[in-house]
Amino acid sequence: QVQLVESGGGLVQAGGSLRLSCAASGSIFNVMGWYRQAPGKERELVATIRSAVNTLYADSVKGRFTISRDNAKNTVYLQMNTLKPEDTAVYYCNAYNNYRGVNYWGQGTQVTVSS
Repeated sequence: QVQLVESGGGLVQAGGSLRLSCAASGSIFNVMGWYRQAPGKERELVATIRSAVNTLYADSVKGRFTISRDNAKNTVYLQMNTLKPEDTAVYYCNAYNNYRGVNYWGQGTQVTVSS
C-alpha cells in the first residue's frame, strides 16, 4: 500500500535552515509536494513538483524554499532557508497519482522557528 513518511523537522532559530524529506512507497507519483498547517489555521500549499523544471511555490516561501525530488528513491525534499517564525507549522508530504486519481498524505513533521 501507499505510504509517505516525512522526516527532517525540528527546532531552528530564525534565519536558519532545515531540509525536509518525504520517502514514498507503493506507487509512482506524478506530483509530489509539501503543505503546512499552523495552529488555528487551515492547511496550506507550500510547494509542489512534477519535475525539476515544473515547480510551484506559495508566495510566502518563494526565494527561500526549494523543492526537489529523487525519482529513483521516490523521495521529495524541501530545502528551507532563511526560516521565519511564521514558517512554524506541521509540514505534510503530499503525493498524487493521475491514473489512480488518489491523493495521499504523510503524518506530518513539526517545524518550529524561534525568534
